[in-house]
Amino acid sequence: MSAEARFDQLNLELPPAPKAMGVYKPLVMVDNLAYLSGHGPLLPDGTLTSGRVGDDMDVAAGYQAARQTGLAMLATLQAHCGNFDRVVRIVKTLGLVRCTPEFAEQPAVINGFSELMRDVFGEDAGIAARSALGTSALPGGIAVEIEAIFELQPAD
Repeated sequence: MSAEARFDQLNLELPPAPKAMGVYKPLVMVDNLAYLSGHGPLLPDGTLTSGRVGDDMDVAAGYQAARQTGLAMLATLQAHCGNFDRVVRIVKTLGLVRCTPEFAEQPAVINGFSELMRDVFGEDAGIAARSALGTSALPGGIAVEIEAIFELQPAD
């Protein structure tokens, strides 16, 4: 099944593709690799999920924020590629979780993103090399920020 068909079957709603909020590009292509800048949990109404895991958010809420961040990344990919079938695979993910110093379940939070990518792109192409780190602050107090590298098929 194609990534587009899996996406449609999952009945997901994408937020608007995020715009740069500084001096950077949301996506930069180098050869067949798409480098996606850090994305946050952008909701369809344009707001961002904020909070601190281990304080005013639990693991489940952090997981949902990471999943929503994945949807924001998919919106950026769709805006650039037109559809998800150009994605060969997700290569590398770096996930940052805004959390308390004693919180140690960052991988469980970032699974929200990783499981979404697996569900859209499949068991092989949708699972990347990954790092999941905790941090004391993220821009605007967002709960999660994730950056990723995707391999794309050349444009026709």
